[in-house]
Amino acid sequence: MYYQKTLRQGIECTGIGLHSGKQVTLRLLPALPDTGIVFRRMDQDGFEVSASASGVQRLDFATTIGVGDVQIKTVEHLLGAFYGMGVDNAVVELDASEVPIMDGSAAPFVYLIREAGLLSQNRSRRYLRVVRPLEVQEQDRWIKVLPSEDLRVTYTIAFDHPLIHQQTLTIPINEGTFEDQIAPARTFGFMRDVEALRVRGLALGGSVDNAVVLGDSKALNNDLRFVNEFVRHKILDVLGDLSLSGYFIKGHVLVHKGGHRLHAEMAKLLKASLAVNEIESSEEGWSAPQLAHPLA
Repeated sequence: MYYQKTLRQGIECTGIGLHSGKQVTLRLLPALPDTGIVFRRMDQDGFEVSASASGVQRLDFATTIGVGDVQIKTVEHLLGAFYGMGVDNAVVELDASEVPIMDGSAAPFVYLIREAGLLSQNRSRRYLRVVRPLEVQEQDRWIKVLPSEDLRVTYTIAFDHPLIHQQTLTIPINEGTFEDQIAPARTFGFMRDVEALRVRGLALGGSVDNAVVLGDSKALNNDLRFVNEFVRHKILDVLGDLSLSGYFIKGHVLVHKGGHRLHAEMAKLLKASLAVNEIESSEEGWSAPQLAHPLA
């Protein structure tokens, strides 16, 4: 039984966009109960875009949401941090079209959330409990969500590279496991793909400072943070993408050779599955939380 949470105070950082290569200032702010995660483009007169599966516009090497011509790119790591750390409501202000990549992981966002602090609010959190299995499949790639008492993820990746081959990890998701085992895992890419990506206007800000860059036989970075850092990062991605369903999930998420497109399709399916799955929310027997102050 949990109450919704928001940030205790605002906090900001600056960084560059992985794909745009442009500098951006990011501010994380508290929000009222039932707000969800809302992005606010300060360079577009404060235009707001809610983090929702219905707003997904582009799925390639990142997840882009938007309304009309106003987009927020590369949202998955920040959304994963909010999801993993149990943040229900926040406003994200930025002065460019892309969330900064930071070091390629969610760890800097977890740090910002910790520094801002968390505040319980006077509204119960609603969970989507999966009672009937859901699946999206594309050839040999698939994602499933099965019934479970809590959220856990099993992810399998397969790449023809000496450092990866096939990696599988199963992990329960809670604040502790997310912060220690998932958030530090960085995004990764292959040197052989860099030129083609840049021709398409992607990865313009990418470097060994914000990604694990793989040559033919090894990583160009000095060290990996985990032997299986690659599959751990995919778990970060799927958490961020599934948060677009608008619910904290009680279910076992299984993914085989997934990516942002499959993740987002499952987020849409979860959101549409309310007729066959359950929404859990209860306030009975709870101790009074510390209430958030009214927010402007």
